[in-house]
Amino acid sequence: MRGVVSAAMLTALDDQGFFNAIDSVYACSSGAINAAYYLAGGTWFPLSIYFDDLTTLEFVNVKRAFTKRPILNIDYAFDEVLDKIKPLDYAAILESQVPLHVAITLVDEMSTFVTGKLDTEADLRSALKASSWLPVALKGTTTYAGKRAIDGGVLTALPFRLARNDSCTHILSLSTHAMDVSTEQISLLNRYTKRHLEKIRPGLGVSYIRALEQKYEDQKALAEMRNSGNYHEPFILDLAPLPGTPDVRREEISAAKILESARSAYAVMYSALEHKPAASVVSGHVRAVPRLTIVERDENDPRSIRLINNASGESVAWGAGRTRL
Repeated sequence: MRGVVSAAMLTALDDQGFFNAIDSVYACSSGAINAAYYLAGGTWFPLSIYFDDLTTLEFVNVKRAFTKRPILNIDYAFDEVLDKIKPLDYAAILESQVPLHVAITLVDEMSTFVTGKLDTEADLRSALKASSWLPVALKGTTTYAGKRAIDGGVLTALPFRLARNDSCTHILSLSTHAMDVSTEQISLLNRYTKRHLEKIRPGLGVSYIRALEQKYEDQKALAEMRNSGNYHEPFILDLAPLPGTPDVRREEISAAKILESARSAYAVMYSALEHKPAASVVSGHVRAVPRLTIVERDENDPRSIRLINNASGESVAWGAGRTRL
């Protein structure tokens, strides 16, 4: 659920006219799904998935940890939300001039695999699902290209590394933890996740902890680059919620808290793009407000949705072959 932060940032990036400024996208887990909607065109409507469609115990319920059912219902997310409620246009992503590189952890190889150009909608859907296979919250593993796979962030926690490995020179990194959140200690949940991964594949849990330690070092380096006047290639700007912003829990289902996090993240991206000081967000001089519109669904074709612009009265088709908002 913390993915709402990067989703809101992408929405602001799109709204401010920077869609064509991006040459390539690297993402994992919920960030990969956010990026997919971004590349498909139109970001405000899918952003509402977090506070409209996932704030239900049908999707995430920690109490299921004490049963044989997984905490996270990933089939609900893909089969209902992405396929029916707010359809993800896989074809538009495949046709996009901007490639989407999805990170997937291959279990038996104990490595991070990054997709290249994908040929079919089935391949793309499989990659997104594999990258979102969150350990502990989901049982066991899934498969990608016939290989056991789990969440793409297990061995490479921050995707900016993937872009840097591909020799990208200017990298915009979107982080979901607030800038002042200290994550230098291996938590109890991290240790439990390590045990869980070791059962799946000996050595995988140890590699996961090593990746976390690398993540903590990277976060320090990203913070220094964000606040330093000494820049060098590759140029990396990491944006994150401002200090003091409450962290969104992974299992959060309060629509109010999720929406507030989206507003805060949107304001951070807007301020960065428009050269507004962070203090203007803290003081409330810059504040994001929800955008309301009307959605009408075609009764004969559930994947065909019409968004009505309240200001102009114009409508935009949403679904296969839609135009960008």
